[in-house]
Amino acid sequence: MKAAARDADAGPARTVLVVEDEPLVRETIVCELEDAGFGVLEAETAETGLAILKQRPVSLLFTDIRLPGSMDGWDLAEAARSLDPKLPVIYATGFTAEDPRLVPQAVLLRKPYRPSAVLAVIRKLVGGQPN
Repeated sequence: MKAAARDADAGPARTVLVVEDEPLVRETIVCELEDAGFGVLEAETAETGLAILKQRPVSLLFTDIRLPGSMDGWDLAEAARSLDPKLPVIYATGFTAEDPRLVPQAVLLRKPYRPSAVLAVIRKLVGGQPN
C-alpha cells in the first residue's frame, strides 16, 4: 500500500486526495492536478485513503469505486463524509455492477475520462483556482 503526499505544505483549500489502485491512471490524474497547482495526496486503497483523511483535511476526495481491500469507493466516501459532512466527492469508475451509492452532491465520472474534465469538475466543486 502506498500513500504519498506530493505537496506536504499545501493547505486543505488546495489539496485533493486521489484514491486509485491502477498506478498509470493514478499518476495521470495526479500529474494533471499538480500541473494545475493543486496539492495532491494519493492512496492505492480505501483503507489507506481513510487513514489519510483522519490525519489531515483535504478539499476534495477523488476515488475509484472498485478498489482492493475490504472497502470500496462507496464505503470510503461514506466514511469520509462522516468525518467531514461537506467534503466534495468525485467517484470514477469504468464498470460497476451495483447501483450507485453516491453521497449527496457528489459527481460520478465514467472511465475513460479526460483529465481536463476532472479539473473542470474539481474547480466547480471547490470553487475556482487552487491558489
